[in-house]
Amino acid sequence: MARPRTYRHHVTGYRRILALPGMTPLLGVSLIARAAITADVMALTMYVVLALKLNYVAAGGVAAAMTAGMALGGPLLGRLIDRRGARPVLLATVALQAGFWAIVPLLPYAVLVCAAFAAGLLMVPVQPVTRQAIAALTPQGRRQAAFALESVQGELSYLVGPPLVILFAAKVSPDVVAWVVGAAIVAGGAGLALLDPPLRAGDEVNVGPADRPRRREWLGPGMIAVLVMAFGTTMLLAGTDLAIVAALEKAGQVSWAAVVVAVYGVSSVVGGLVYGTLPRPLPTWLLLALLGLATVPAGLAPSWPWLCLAAAGAGVLTAPTLSTMADAVSRLAPPGVRGEATGLQSSAYGAGFALGSPIVGGAIDLAGPASGFAAAGLAGLAAALIGYLLSKRRRRSGAGVAVAPVGVQDEAVEMVDGVLGKP
Repeated sequence: MARPRTYRHHVTGYRRILALPGMTPLLGVSLIARAAITADVMALTMYVVLALKLNYVAAGGVAAAMTAGMALGGPLLGRLIDRRGARPVLLATVALQAGFWAIVPLLPYAVLVCAAFAAGLLMVPVQPVTRQAIAALTPQGRRQAAFALESVQGELSYLVGPPLVILFAAKVSPDVVAWVVGAAIVAGGAGLALLDPPLRAGDEVNVGPADRPRRREWLGPGMIAVLVMAFGTTMLLAGTDLAIVAALEKAGQVSWAAVVVAVYGVSSVVGGLVYGTLPRPLPTWLLLALLGLATVPAGLAPSWPWLCLAAAGAGVLTAPTLSTMADAVSRLAPPGVRGEATGLQSSAYGAGFALGSPIVGGAIDLAGPASGFAAAGLAGLAAALIGYLLSKRRRRSGAGVAVAPVGVQDEAVEMVDGVLGKP
């Protein structure tokens, strides 16, 4: 009888999260927008290859331009959200996305590359707004479960968005698919602007621009540790996707790649839901290290059923790892800079995705698919080790989030200041 009661307890915990005022519509609307944003690069890739009849190198150029724009735009948009609020930024980016996706089929390739960079730079900031709203709407004791739901939402976006784009681009028209993806981004962003969720908890609503701390006061070892681990996690995930395709291609089973990726995604969803029910969170560095360790042996899988088993073992750790990072940023960032902090987190994710595939691809070219899994896993382990060391440094400092040591932190602050301008 204990097992059913435990199950009911877990379900009730998630029901309480969804019953919080504004939480269910927030997650529902942001899921639409996130699925579309997840699929936007794939939509442009299919358009360049199928409609413009160019090669995959050209398609990669457009994808890289948009990804670079998103990586640079995250902290800039986050800072605007801190100063102006979510609704004005959402509406402005929605208008730009509507214009971009409407004219995609009319643009020559060179112009499309430049326009894709601009569209990425001003992409609708769905993830930063959603994460800030979750932190504002959820009591401290329930944030582990709430951010677990947010990470599950992200996995569902990857399971739904890109596969649908590939299917319909081949069956219908890449032009129409681009318009549909753009319309979904616009609809999700407009819906989020209409909801206008609170970005600060009740005891933080009176924090104004004058209370915004200097960057070096909050970008301490703890926050840098989270950003490094965010970079390492997405580098691992991007490299794993590529290694899966390479391994199955070598085995003559590349048609099973979609099944393996689906198993990875479903196991991540399950892992996220289970993690949200644990009595206390686990350290991010530990989860990332376990994810890295679980990824390396996948290179030994001789066929797709064994690779599915390996993918399930690694996937179950993915959503928990991502959810702890979102929770950590919400705790480490003061209210006046939470938008900029979540924007930096999104940039770290984007940079990891952008670099993961070429680095792991180089390892595969040099030594085969097994080395690709090893490179992806070692990237996660290296980021986990750096995160652990920085976290220890933060604890030794005896301070909270407002730490101003020297060394690694000062270098990172100078780098960010160079990009964003000094406060």
